[in-house]
Amino acid sequence: MTRMTMAKAITAGLRRVLAEDPKTLLMGEDIGKLGGVYRITEGLQAEFGEDRVMDSPLAESGIIGTSIGLALRGYRPIAEIQFDGFVFPAFNQITTQLAKLHMRSEGRLTVPVTIRIPFGGGIGSVEHHSESPEALFAHTAGLRLMTPSTPHDAYWMIQEAVASPDPVIFFEPKRRYWLKGDVDTEHRAAPAATAQVVRQGNDATVVAWGPLVPVALAAAQAAQEDGRDVEVIDLRSLSPIDFDTVTASTKKTGRLVIAHEAPTFGGLGGEIAARVTERAFYELQAPVLRVGGFHMPYPPSKVEANYLPDIDRLLEALDRSFAH
Repeated sequence: MTRMTMAKAITAGLRRVLAEDPKTLLMGEDIGKLGGVYRITEGLQAEFGEDRVMDSPLAESGIIGTSIGLALRGYRPIAEIQFDGFVFPAFNQITTQLAKLHMRSEGRLTVPVTIRIPFGGGIGSVEHHSESPEALFAHTAGLRLMTPSTPHDAYWMIQEAVASPDPVIFFEPKRRYWLKGDVDTEHRAAPAATAQVVRQGNDATVVAWGPLVPVALAAAQAAQEDGRDVEVIDLRSLSPIDFDTVTASTKKTGRLVIAHEAPTFGGLGGEIAARVTERAFYELQAPVLRVGGFHMPYPPSKVEANYLPDIDRLLEALDRSFAH
């Protein structure tokens, strides 16, 4: 076991794939000499050279378009989008080209591109630096979406993303970059497509992912003081979603609360709620509830604490669930 931050765990995972596969390369804005805004790629250019770790122009569409071309030539590019809100100039490349080339070619072409996106709020940043756009990409068939919540998962999941023959969007919860945890570099994490029960319970289920998993665990601990035994699931994969694990837990507890930073309107929580209601209707003791951001542009940093779901809002949702 090695104790490290999530940021350093991702760095270590990237270093490993670069060392093991000469066809793997990194590109993005300021990722070379600077090492990225969050220093995730710090030291990698010096170690592997400028032809493997490349500073790109400030052009997200160009980054993704170049990555697609490299993938078609047999490389495994890892593209960094500097901040979540900067991905939209590349949205067309991702959704109309990257996601569809495998199907369009009847399976003859693969495009193993990994797109790293720091996402979510809680860092006191300015506009377009705290978005949670996962639902937009989950709606697009042909993409895999992953997001870790622990350093151990971050280390192994980034390697799994790069190894995938499919394009992967790897959402990194930026406010958890400094979260420390034990990383076992010898024993792999569970496959990313598998949701994990990170806290056992019998009275209610809370599903969260990425930055909100620690909040869900803290809320479950607080609920324990009121005599409520809450199970917590870390979804880990946002496309595909492990509905079997979520459904089994909901059937056991009879209650489900889904938490994410993105607005509840049109968010992934609605899809999860609908699927679980279809599968576990007769076991539910209360309606499935969602806790998320409000249907508005992400607010200024001085008031973002009022926007982001916190322990109190999760506990309030649990109270409403138990009131039925």
